[in-house]
Amino acid sequence: MSIKDWSDNIVLGELQDDPIFSDDINALQETVERRGQISVVLDFSNVRFLNSSNIAKLLKLRKLVHAADGRLRLCAIQTGVWGVFLVTGLDKIFEFCDNVPSGLASVQLD
Repeated sequence: MSIKDWSDNIVLGELQDDPIFSDDINALQETVERRGQISVVLDFSNVRFLNSSNIAKLLKLRKLVHAADGRLRLCAIQTGVWGVFLVTGLDKIFEFCDNVPSGLASVQLD
């Protein structure tokens, strides 16, 4: 994964499928804990599968970002992965954008 600083308070994370997914999210959690108030935009374009462990890590990341008064956007969700969010009801908990540019714009405007 690559974690890119988009600005002083926005980080872009390009996620990959497991087993790298877990490492990616762990790195993002550390970044949020270290930097404090920061917004995170996650690019899911390379993610084809989510398991329960991945979902738990995403929920923890969401909690950390919101506790730090930041914003979290999930972008470029593949159809199969979107189905997981719908079935679990997480589509009502997370905020989604169609693509990374709209995700970055969304957190800047919030």
